[in-house]
Parts: sequence; C-alpha cells; structure tokens
Amino acid sequence: MALAGRTAAWWARLRSPCPAAAPLCLPPWLPAGPVACERLYSSRGKEKLDMLMYPVESIRNFSIIAHVDHGKSTLADRLLEITGTIAKTDRNKQVLDKLQVERERGITVKAQSASIFYNHEGVNYLLNLIDTPGHVDFSYEVSRSLSACQGVILVVDANEGIQAQTVANFYLAFEAQLAIIPVINKIDLKNADPERVEKQIEKLFDIPVEECVRISAKQGTNVEKVLQKVIEKIPPPQCNTADPLKALVFDSTFDHYRGVIANIALFGGEIEKGHKIVSAHTKKRYEVNEVGILTPNEQPTHKLYAGQVGYLIAGMKEVTEAQIGDTLFLYKQPVEPLPGFKSAKPMVFAGMYPVDQTEYNNLKSALERLTLNDSSVTVHRDSSLALGAGWRLGFLGLLHMEVFNQRLEQEYNMSVILTAPTVPYKAILSSAKLIKEYGKAEITIINPAQFPDKLSVSEYLEPTVLGTIVTPHEYIGKIIALCQDRRAVQKDMLYIDERRVMLKYLFPLNEIVVDFYDALKSLSSGYASFDYEDAGYQAADLIKMDILLNGNPVEELSTIIHNDKAYATGKFLCERLKDAIPRQLFEIAIQAAIGKKIIARETLKAYRKNVVAKCYGGDITRRMKLLKRQAEGKKLMRKIGNVEVPRDAFIRVLKRQTDK
Repeated sequence: MALAGRTAAWWARLRSPCPAAAPLCLPPWLPAGPVACERLYSSRGKEKLDMLMYPVESIRNFSIIAHVDHGKSTLADRLLEITGTIAKTDRNKQVLDKLQVERERGITVKAQSASIFYNHEGVNYLLNLIDTPGHVDFSYEVSRSLSACQGVILVVDANEGIQAQTVANFYLAFEAQLAIIPVINKIDLKNADPERVEKQIEKLFDIPVEECVRISAKQGTNVEKVLQKVIEKIPPPQCNTADPLKALVFDSTFDHYRGVIANIALFGGEIEKGHKIVSAHTKKRYEVNEVGILTPNEQPTHKLYAGQVGYLIAGMKEVTEAQIGDTLFLYKQPVEPLPGFKSAKPMVFAGMYPVDQTEYNNLKSALERLTLNDSSVTVHRDSSLALGAGWRLGFLGLLHMEVFNQRLEQEYNMSVILTAPTVPYKAILSSAKLIKEYGKAEITIINPAQFPDKLSVSEYLEPTVLGTIVTPHEYIGKIIALCQDRRAVQKDMLYIDERRVMLKYLFPLNEIVVDFYDALKSLSSGYASFDYEDAGYQAADLIKMDILLNGNPVEELSTIIHNDKAYATGKFLCERLKDAIPRQLFEIAIQAAIGKKIIARETLKAYRKNVVAKCYGGDITRRMKLLKRQAEGKKLMRKIGNVEVPRDAFIRVLKRQTDK
C-alpha cells in the first residue's frame, strides 16, 4: 500500500506543470535507463507545451560540427543532461544517434535535432541543437543543417588537433556567415595538449586564443560554459511572428502509420493543428495534424512560432511529397520560396539489383522511403542481361554507399547485389550525328555501356577533387609517394605547427574512390586524415576495356579506366574471372580487350576424359589418333558451346574487392 501511494504521488507530481529547465529525476523504485526515459517522455507528451513563452529574442539555433570521433555526440549528450532534457544515467551514449548503423559503427550518419530549455541569468532560453556527421561523405547533411542555424560549435580534439574535416566544416560555417564558437574537447586525456591546439586554431582560422573553450564532454568539465557562450555569441534568428508563414523542410522521415514526418525551421509566421498549408514544390494542399518539437523524442505543442525548429505531420502519404529544401506556406497566403539547398552532386555510382527479381517491387518501395530520409542519393532505372532489372544509384562516397546498403538490409530487410563503384565521366562529341542524337555536345557517362567510340569524340573528361591531407611530419615521404602513384598533382604544403603538415593535392576521383583512404591510414599508422571537395573536370586519356569470353564481350564487366592503368586492371579482372567461372567441357579464353587489341588473357582449361587409359601398350600412333579425335571434338564444342556465367560468379567479380 505504501509503495502504491508513493507511485500515485510521484505520477501526480509529474503531471503538474514544471519549469522547463528543471532536471527530470526518476524515483528510486523505477528502473533507470532509456526505457524509463521513454516512459517519462510518453507521460509528459500528453500535455502540449506552449511555445509562446519563447519569443524570437530568446531562441538560439546552432549545430555541433567537427572531424570524425572528436566528441560531437558526447557533447550533445552532456548538453541534454545539463539542461534536464534527458535523465542523467551511465547509459547516455549517442542519445541522438537513433539508427542501428550509427550505434554499430560509432559514427553519426544523420543530422539529428533536439530542442533544449535553459535558464540563464533569470531568462528562459530555447536552444535548438543539431548534431551533425563528421565524415566527408556526409558533408551534405552538415551543409543542410547549417541552413537552419545562426551559429556553430566547432569541436576540436585536444590530442589530435585540427584534422582535414575540421578545416572543411569550418569553411562551410564561415561561408554561411555563422557565429563560430571553438571548443577544445578531451582535455582529460593523458596526451592532451590544448595550448598547441589553440595555436593551430589561431593560425589556420584566425580565431583568438581567448575565445577557445576547454572542455571534457565525457566528464562534463566546463560544458556549462559552452551553453553560456552559445547565448552570448550566437544571435537570435532574424524573423517575425507577424509575417506570413514561411517554413523550410530541412529533413524528413517516413512513418508507416502517420506518413511523412517533416522537420521544419520557421522563417516567419506561426503554424498549428488545423492550418491549411501548401507545398511550394508540389503545389499540393494539406491540413496540419500535429506540430511539435524534438526533445529529442517528439513532443507535441499547441503552435510553432517564427525562429523555432520542430516537426510537422500533415497527412503526406507519398514519399515524393516532402522534398527536402521545400517551402511550406498557408493556403491563400503565398510567399516567395526559400532558396532551398544546392542539390547534392554524386561522386560515386553503383548498380543495385535485387538478389531475386520477384523482390523488385519491394526493393523499389524500400528505395523510395530510404531516399526520402537520405535525399543525397540519386536514382536512375537500369537493367542488365545478367542481373535483371535494377537501378543506378549515385552516392557521395564509398562509406555513404556502404551505410545506405546496410540501412536497406537492417531497416527494410532487403538483400541486394551492389556492383563495383564507378565515377561520372564526360565526353565532348565531335560527331554531328551523335550531337543531334543527344541534343548537346557534352554528355555525362555513368555507365560503361554508354561510352562513345574514340573516333566520334574530341576529348574525354574525368572528375577531379581537391584533397586535403593532415598528417604528422614523419609520414610525409610515404604519403607523397602514394599520391604520385594515384596521378595526383601537389598544390600546397603547409606546416600547421612543428609536428603536423597539411598537404593539398588535385586527385582524379577514380583513383581515390575505392581504397585510397585505407592505404593512407595504413601508411600513417592511422594518424593521417583526409577530406576532399569537388574540383571540376579535366581532360584525360580514358579508354573502355571489355572483357571477352571466347571472343564474346560481356557487357556487365566493361569498365572505363585511364590508359596507364589498363594492363594491371585487365590482368586483375581476368584472374578473378578464372577463379569465379566454373570449368566446362571445352576450353574458355578469358581476355581483356581495348577495341581490337587484347591486353591480358587467362585460359580456363577444359574437363578432359583420359581417352588413352585403355592403351597400355602398342603403337604410339594409336594414342595420337585418340588424342587428335578428342581435340577435334573439343574444338567443335567450343564453336557451338555458349559460356554461361553463373549469377554468383558475376556477383563475386562485380563486388568491390576488399582484400586485393
């Protein structure tokens, strides 16, 4: 009875209104951890918050940006704990990383937002925090997140110092003219050297040493000071509640029961349940079913006002209806659409096919829903004689491709065949017939089957990237040799301090897309970091290499490569095919060819019956006669026999070789 009374009293206290910044304390008789937090928030969510008490002047929208593994998600966890948004437990690790792939790999893949309430000097503030990914492949997520912010926290590891992605993210924020708060994390480590890192920040970014905040996100040291800096340094959003509604969709997810859930940033006006809204992109009209904020779980509110960041559910059932970068406005109150986002430029293309063609429609539905949540993936229909109907997908990098494939398997239970990655080439046509056929003189080639003949092309172009490598100085020699081997051209070399060097190289994209990062980490014992940005196209000596089986080309195995690498790649592919194709009753010639010229060959020997087994003596001519007859039979069989490459052999050859 006593326990029942205590429980009833606690639930009554929970339901009563409480100050926003008050920490949430769990009673001792409830289990600690995420389950308890979910119960707490589900009970709290029944009462809708009134967001009118947070005017534009008391709102701060900011992102946390950094290199991989410098402590962004840990800092986000501490900020959520300090403000009482989540209960303090030992299990609070990567609270905002909700995807299974993020928890398994220990990296952030999707930018996640959370609204936190904080009382500073007697004033209640609403802080909208966005935790962003650190890997170069997800820089599109970072640039999208910055569009909804007025400032950033730039986190730098006190041990590792400034890395390649730190530089890239700083310039993203600098170009967007956002307030930047430098934070030096992991000062509790034994080898931490915050003074050296402060000098690096001052030298590279021209930010005074006095503005740097030293913290330990893991232990919570000095984290409160970061919140105070956010309020002092980051300006409130420039917008007005009296203006007509203008909301930017900066992210969206699909829910099987409620349809599309759009994450929005309000740049004017207000929105509430029952409002009739229109999409500037599709011109479709919707009725708002629910609005709210993320804390980090969904928390419904009565209204959302200008300057606030939250979510919206409006009965959008089709995945194509919530375009990221779209502007929403009230019905009969049209506004000028917001600029939206620069569309992501795919750097890597790969073919994706269902393992079983009966799963085609299910995979199509899964792809539509996943590309809603990851709008940086481009999708084109494709088909193959060997693998059936499928798609040609464009990704921002190799890790992006692997994560997308893993999410398909984990979230939608889809097993797919993913072909070897290629990059988009261009060709400037000289043939009037082809120019008339394509309607333009410059075409983009994403599939080797579309590669035009050299006689009808004035020049081929390959994509290039400007790569930034930050490394300890003792590894410079090995790294320069690696870059030269990948046809890179050195552009700059700068000593950040007495121990670290920043190298800038112009790389052909196809030289770094598969295994460059792994080779760089291996050469530098894991200390070097790499980042790249698009640098346009340059003329290159490109060729199309075909694989022939007994003289017949196999379209799926054709590749576009640089002339210098043709022999090594051709020999490698022939060797892999020899291991993958089962032996036949006739000999199979596996050849790599450039036009009519054969550059590499492997021979798969035929199965042979021992026709001379019965000859245990006698004249040699008897043996020769039997062997000659067998050779003639094999020759005839080779003429009429077709080499059918089994599906699993295609998969083994087309998939990226990880152990080469």
